[in-house]
Amino acid sequence: MLLAHVALVSRTTHLSAAVLARGSAAIAKQVARDFGPIWEINATVDAFPTLRDVPIGYWPVVIMDNINIPGAAGIHLDKNGQPYALVTYSADWVLTASHEVLEMLADPFGNRVIAGASPKKGQGRVEFLVEVCDPSEAAEFGYTINGLLVSDFYTPAYFDPVTSSSVRYSFTGAIKEPRQVLKGGYLSWHDPVSNHWWQERWFGTAKPTFQDLGVFTATRSLREQVDGMTPSPLLAHPSPSKAVKAKLFAADGANTTDEVDEASAARAESLQAEIDAVVATYVK
Repeated sequence: MLLAHVALVSRTTHLSAAVLARGSAAIAKQVARDFGPIWEINATVDAFPTLRDVPIGYWPVVIMDNINIPGAAGIHLDKNGQPYALVTYSADWVLTASHEVLEMLADPFGNRVIAGASPKKGQGRVEFLVEVCDPSEAAEFGYTINGLLVSDFYTPAYFDPVTSSSVRYSFTGAIKEPRQVLKGGYLSWHDPVSNHWWQERWFGTAKPTFQDLGVFTATRSLREQVDGMTPSPLLAHPSPSKAVKAKLFAADGANTTDEVDEASAARAESLQAEIDAVVATYVK
């Protein structure tokens, strides 16, 4: 199995090197423990201080204060056809970065499709764009790793033809059946008959709605074109409430990020004392 390499880089003054490293560690654990085994993907995720420090062969994910161009956040291909991602900084930047990393690993070049039955009546079989986090991308469906919120993602069973109670459709279990779109999420597909792209969206409405995106050109990847016609997740889905965050943290064995920090600090002090004692013994 080929090994992919992802680099997290900060171009915002809001993130210190330590905070960036902690976010990178949480996403790396998610990829190795949760995402990789399910999608049969092997990858590393590492933090680097600048783009100049990123070795050749890594796919950069760059966190910035403002992307400035609507639809520019997300995954792109550089002039050599290699993927990179832009993430707009927010209080939940790890959630967004996790989303982009997982989607980059599942479909680096933004053109992977899977055939299945359309959610829209009368369309028959269509081609779904593989964007593993979009249907359950809202923060309330995420989970925490090392006290940091990361994105839920669907499994390959998401495109199964029938529903089974014994099948896991997303990692957290929030998605209960194939091709389900949760509040705050969306699903994109191509209808070969009309040649139009469609979405099922659930943004600020009582129930999901269908959106005709029209005919795409061949100048950009399918993902880039979809992202350019979809409201920004940061605008469509506000940060989770305190109650939702408390529930997510409780599932990880802590009530707040401060409790995670307190445990880490206590362990660090204990380990430092042991190191000091070992060093003192050898100095004598």
